[in-house]
Amino acid sequence: MESAKAITRFVRISPRKARYAAALMRGRDVKAAALQLAYSKLRGGRLLKKTLDSAVANAETQLDARREELRVVEVRVDPGPILRRAKPRSRGSSVPVNKRTSHFTVVVAKG
Repeated sequence: MESAKAITRFVRISPRKARYAAALMRGRDVKAAALQLAYSKLRGGRLLKKTLDSAVANAETQLDARREELRVVEVRVDPGPILRRAKPRSRGSSVPVNKRTSHFTVVVAKG
């Protein structure tokens, strides 16, 4: 089975939140997955839709596939590097703030 892949790295959303949107598109055909992401209120859905569109464009150019015959085979949201910040608290102390990032991988294939 021929497949095309798109990777988006260092996206400023925590992987846990992005995985909710990834679950909406897993195992669907491309048209249904795009609709799910477009009408969901999740911020991760908007970000994952860009990666899905890129994977579809890669499949159209590399595999000569039409959008209608493509299916989402794999969606992966991996953790990226964590930006560590500190927030000042009372009496001169501070608490850590972790700004998490994600790496998105979307694989589409014919069939």
